[in-house]
Amino acid sequence: MKFYLAPMEGVTGYIYRNAYHAHFRPMDKYFTPFLAPKHNGGFSHREINDILPEHNEGMDTVPQLLTGNSEDFLRAARELKEYGYKEVNLNLGCPSGTVAAKGKGAGFLRDPEGLELFLEQVCEGMERLGLELSVKTRLGIEEPEEFDRLLSIYNRFPLKELIIHPRVLKDFYKYTPRMEAFRNAFANSAAPVCYNGDIVDRESYERLTAAYPALDAVMIGRGLLADPFLIETLSGQAGTERRRTQIVRLSALHQQILEGYCQTMSGDKNVLFKMKELWAHLIHFDPEWEPYIKKIRKAQRLGEYKIITGQMFRERKAAL
Repeated sequence: MKFYLAPMEGVTGYIYRNAYHAHFRPMDKYFTPFLAPKHNGGFSHREINDILPEHNEGMDTVPQLLTGNSEDFLRAARELKEYGYKEVNLNLGCPSGTVAAKGKGAGFLRDPEGLELFLEQVCEGMERLGLELSVKTRLGIEEPEEFDRLLSIYNRFPLKELIIHPRVLKDFYKYTPRMEAFRNAFANSAAPVCYNGDIVDRESYERLTAAYPALDAVMIGRGLLADPFLIETLSGQAGTERRRTQIVRLSALHQQILEGYCQTMSGDKNVLFKMKELWAHLIHFDPEWEPYIKKIRKAQRLGEYKIITGQMFRERKAAL
């Protein structure tokens, strides 16, 4: 099985990717949080930092683009090629209201005819550039039956991979994935299929692989952020490591992320916000952390945060 890191805006940037890659079972691919090409210019300073080759050494990183304009997509793809990338991913899955209202992300699925024309233009341009195109998509806007039409469009083009999150836009991240629709998509897709959605533990993973033994790629986001050991568990590499050793490794991950943000962000408050964002996911890793998590949430200064997390890791290691 191939494991991919899902693109999560504000969380899985290059600082997180490098820290995870250094301390845990490497992912087979890392997808960047979406880059938003502009009509009148290139990438922002933040976006360039995320795709710089020196910030992605040793990782198979795939940049993801969010746009509904084929000219902007191809201009950005050309720039990505200059950085050495060979695959570009199209975001048709973001359910954010502000994104969808502009006809981007999952909002683009509202216009199948426009999407078909877009893909026709993009695929022609990508072929000229010698680049591969993959697509991350939802099932539609309102109902999963919409995907029949969308899949007929995707099947017209030489996609490297179709990453399917089996929810519609209106689901956001609620409810259970619509697996009947995924079953039909998996059976009828001309492109290789990667599954994305709610893989959070061994049980959810084994349920998926039992139903789809031919599936060879899964994309995981929130489940991995909550448990960085998840891929090791799913691939059979975990089971003998002591809990104390896990805490030591997690502490190393945390420290590298913290130092990375401190070195690249201006202002302690910005760093503190990013670290609290990380703990919104990591809180689920260890129930014993709850008293510290409350303190982390209330922390107003970075120095205070460092004292709290330092004490937390020390006391947990001493107790194990």
